[in-house]
Amino acid sequence: MHKPLRIPDKAYAKRRKQLMRMAGDDAIAILPSAPERIRSRDTHYPYRQDSDLLYLTGFPEPEAVLVLVPGRKHGEVILFCRERDPEREGWDGPRFGPEGAVEAFGLDDAYPIADLDDILPGLLEGRSRVYYHFGRDQEFDLKLIGWLNRVRAMVRQGAQPPHEFLELGHLLDELRLFKDRDEIRLMQRAADISVLAHEAAMLAARPGIHEYQLQAEVERVFRSHDADPAYSSIVGAGSNACVLHYRANAAQAKDGDLVLIDAGAEYRGYAADITRTFPVNGRFTREQRALHDLVGEAQAAALAQARAGIPYETGHVAAVETLTEGLLRLGLLKGKLEKNLADGSYRRFYRHKTGHWLGLDVHDVGEYRFDGESRLLEPGMVFTIEPGVYISPDDTTVDAKWRGIGIRTEDDVLVTRDEPQVLTNALARSADEIEALMASRG
Repeated sequence: MHKPLRIPDKAYAKRRKQLMRMAGDDAIAILPSAPERIRSRDTHYPYRQDSDLLYLTGFPEPEAVLVLVPGRKHGEVILFCRERDPEREGWDGPRFGPEGAVEAFGLDDAYPIADLDDILPGLLEGRSRVYYHFGRDQEFDLKLIGWLNRVRAMVRQGAQPPHEFLELGHLLDELRLFKDRDEIRLMQRAADISVLAHEAAMLAARPGIHEYQLQAEVERVFRSHDADPAYSSIVGAGSNACVLHYRANAAQAKDGDLVLIDAGAEYRGYAADITRTFPVNGRFTREQRALHDLVGEAQAAALAQARAGIPYETGHVAAVETLTEGLLRLGLLKGKLEKNLADGSYRRFYRHKTGHWLGLDVHDVGEYRFDGESRLLEPGMVFTIEPGVYISPDDTTVDAKWRGIGIRTEDDVLVTRDEPQVLTNALARSADEIEALMASRG
């Protein structure tokens, strides 16, 4: 087993300092934790901390609020959190409490969450700008408006309420978009675990196996390596692979079916995101291989554009051109390449973009465009490259031999100063590599 990895305390402190420097000395930033969610009656969904709060502190508990007050003499980094409670901890597990939080997470100060209503208006007073995620948590929005109104009510006594309210994401999303060395280590671990999980599923595959059995293989590997699913695993056999966000995972794979698995591990909050499509019996048919090879060509075309200084959108354009050329070559599209690209005919078979940012969120934060133009790639960005082809089982405009085939190939890519680094490169990708891996099942 690998030794556990974590983000060092000094990295969290550096992130907070960067954010406060960007916000300015007369600003305040307020970040509530993710709420706990009820699954059914008194059963909760597994708790997962808000990604921004995780990014700035690593603090894992609910019912918390981080407040950053740049330049405040009595401490810039303040956390409100639950107090220690032996009775509740006997049911739900240990809590840090305010004193423990200061010590464990390198904060300037911490107070009981019950004191938030009394203390926060005083922290708002004298600050000209408030950075906050408005509209994300309606209940907290109302509380914040109430605190602001209390400060406004004291203007005649000399209070100075904030007069500008800004979206926190404008600052924080750009910080999170660029991964540092510690983050890349965690993302590589998430990718490595995900590779093992996909291999386990390929090795377990047999005609007659159910999608949920393959899902169980994937998620068993996640948990056995101290990771969780980063999102709901997609396991689609046969024509189910044509459903982009297929969730049922209940069908039985028949001999001759392809199986598409889109699944990634989350390790210490950081996600991997991999898709592979493989024949359940270990051998591609001629049509399956032709389309699988085409998707591979499109992915390679997009990967060639994953370099610093190249517009992000260029990879998608390269993938679309390659897919369209191939679909014309195979007779699935008709006419001239330029016309098919111009009128979007390829969208019948390829309905989504070629990737997305990846990090603490599977679809991570960060702008894709500035002033209508695709942003340029820079070192430290991590994103997926995931072209696909999906031919509906009901599409009578194509030959029956193509119908019901769905294929996607997805990898996680780090932009560097030189060649792109494919974090998920260890997993069999081509049809030959997949068949060779599956042949080792015995």
